[in-house]
Amino acid sequence: MGMSRDTLMKYLTEAFPDAEITLTDLAGDDNHWQAEIVSTAFAGVPRVRQHQMVYDALKGDMGGVLHALALKTRAP
Repeated sequence: MGMSRDTLMKYLTEAFPDAEITLTDLAGDDNHWQAEIVSTAFAGVPRVRQHQMVYDALKGDMGGVLHALALKTRAP
């Protein structure tokens, strides 16, 4: 299965419109991604909650359509 770069970017930019987002397909299969997200939405938010915010942005596709997502999140 997997999730295309365009679909993943769409979910993330909708949730974090001000963000700088870098996506890396770790295995070349659209199923194992790394996302680096820098957004003001993360200011003062603990890292675990930042990651939960990203998972929420995926609208239930994490673990189903998308198998793995390595996250690096921070505020500017």
